[in-house]
Amino acid sequence: MNTTKYTYPSVLTIAGFDGSGGAGIQADMKTISALGCYATSALTALPVQNTTGVKSIFSIPEKVVGEQIKTIMEDIFPDAIKIGMVHTSALVAIIVEKLKHSPNLPIVFDPVMVATSGDKLIKEETIQTIIQQLFPIANVITPNLDEAEILAHMKIETVEEMKIAGKKIMELGCQSVLLKGGHLKTEKLTSLYFLPDGNIERFEFSKYETNNTHGSGCTLSSAIASYLAQGKSLLEAVSLGQDYIHQAIFHGKDVTIGKGNGPVNHFFNPQKLIKNEMD
Repeated sequence: MNTTKYTYPSVLTIAGFDGSGGAGIQADMKTISALGCYATSALTALPVQNTTGVKSIFSIPEKVVGEQIKTIMEDIFPDAIKIGMVHTSALVAIIVEKLKHSPNLPIVFDPVMVATSGDKLIKEETIQTIIQQLFPIANVITPNLDEAEILAHMKIETVEEMKIAGKKIMELGCQSVLLKGGHLKTEKLTSLYFLPDGNIERFEFSKYETNNTHGSGCTLSSAIASYLAQGKSLLEAVSLGQDYIHQAIFHGKDVTIGKGNGPVNHFFNPQKLIKNEMD
């Protein structure tokens, strides 16, 4: 009789809501599940949105967010954490307070600061609090070019300017930075990963003609967290995460879901939950 006990690598996502299922906490949980990990969640905000855009945003009280994180972590302790939409300084403080007692826990932070329209989603005060409190505890942050321009205080229109901006963002106290170059007018989709040792790893992928990229940033950061939960190194997790989102976009590029920017295909190659033997 087999008495071996198993558990699954688990990932806690701390993020906002998306009722259309393509972004936010829904995209995170789909990604984590598709990559063979067990997904838990803490909701930070309730945006009312669909594929055409955000209609309004309802806040979740900071105390409630803190209680969600505490309750999950004292029962299903995660192997990695993904943090997404954090839109107030008070919310930053409560998240950092709940996570500071677990300094060795891998954290991926997707700094959601700018809407697709180009409008800032958070105030300058909150951005400064994020830099001061969240950046130091995150193993990797994953800004897109719009967010990187805010953080580096410069325009970014070339790969060379990406290198300059990435170095400036690293100087804000980041452990590592994955700067996504999807908005660059280049033949290839180029991303740069600024490693803790000062080296820069360059990744290039083909570009696809599609509007179905809703939630791609959420999906990528959750994929990286999932691979970290499986014990991959930072560089391995970043590389595998980018490959996953690239394929998810490819396999969803010709599908019509909604009337706006559709989702990626999170389940193009779903994995079974990974079983790890318990000690």
